[in-house]
Amino acid sequence: MAMQSFHDQNEDAVMGEINMTPLVDVMLVLLIVFIITVPVLQHAVPLSLPSANSAPEQLKPDHIQIAIDAQGKTFWNGQPVVAEALPERMRTESGKQPQPVVQLRADRNVRYDAVARTLAAAQQAGLTQIGFVTEPVR
Repeated sequence: MAMQSFHDQNEDAVMGEINMTPLVDVMLVLLIVFIITVPVLQHAVPLSLPSANSAPEQLKPDHIQIAIDAQGKTFWNGQPVVAEALPERMRTESGKQPQPVVQLRADRNVRYDAVARTLAAAQQAGLTQIGFVTEPVR
C-alpha cells in the first residue's frame, strides 16, 4: 500500500487512487515494440529504375453527321449521298480505330422508314456509337 497516506487507520479500506504502475509497464512495452518494428517496415532497397511513358495515347474519334431532309435525301457531313452508297461508306468508317461517332439528324417531316434504313445500314456496317441530334424546344 505504497500510495496510501500514513494517516489512514483502516488497512482494509478500498484504495481511491488509480494504480499507474501496470499502465506505465504496458506503455513501455508497446513503445519498445514500435521502436523495434518501425525501422524494419521502412527498410527498402534503393533501385535506379528506367523511365517510360506508358500512358496510352487518347485519340478522339471523328464525328460523322448524317442528315435526312423532309424529302428523304441523305447527306454525309453536308454533302449529298445516294442511298446505295451509304452502307459502303459506313463499312469503311467502321474499320477505323477509334470508331467514329455518328450523329443522325432527321427532319421532323421525314418518313420513319428512311431513318430506320439508315440505322439498319449503320448497324450492319458495325458502327456502334450512334447519336440522335435534336433541336431544343423554343
